[in-house]
This record gives sequence, structure tokens and C-alpha cells, in this order.
Amino acid sequence: MAKFLLIYRDKAEPATMPSPEEMQGFLALWGEWFQQFAGNIVDGGDGLLPTGRVLQPNGEVANGPYIEAKEMIGGFSVVQADHYEQAVEIARHCPITKVGGAIEIREFANYN
Repeated sequence: MAKFLLIYRDKAEPATMPSPEEMQGFLALWGEWFQQFAGNIVDGGDGLLPTGRVLQPNGEVANGPYIEAKEMIGGFSVVQADHYEQAVEIARHCPITKVGGAIEIREFANYN
């Protein structure tokens, strides 16, 4: 089986914070997704804070992610699948799609 990185993207504008009840419901959807694809999810991943650093090729460090980006990477997961179509099907059921997030699906190169 190949490994795939699911990169969760959302609009760069800050969204309104969900209520505690909405957050509990959303977390329950994640739990259901983890159960449904337990044999395929290698690492459930995590969300990412909107702050970061960018190491430039010249060694300089800049604050990031870049503000001008229309979409921000908000989180990730790692799944295993036999082929891209199966990875897409797993991603299709991911709860992030229910709140308007897009998912970029990238196969690991297996260099190591």
C-alpha cells in the first residue's frame, strides 16, 4: 500500500469560532471517520495554528505563512491506500469537507 498525505486547506480569512456544541459535533464526525477507515489512517494528523515561520534558501527566517495566500493549510492526515482513487474515496468522507475545506491529496515518494 502507498501512503498519501491529506492536506487540509481553508480560506485565509478567519472563520467564526464554533460553539462548544458545534465543536463537539465536529469532533464526533472525526471520530466516526477514524473508525470507518481505521485500517487506512496511518496518522490522524492535527490542525495547524495560523502562525509559522518560513526558512528561506539564504538562511533568513520570515514570519509565515504568507498573508497573501488565498488558502491556508489548516491541518493534515496520513492515510494508506492501494491507489489514488482509494485515497480520494477516503478523503471524500473526511469531516473537513463538511465545513467547506478542500483536501489536497499527495502520494509519498518513498525516498527512504
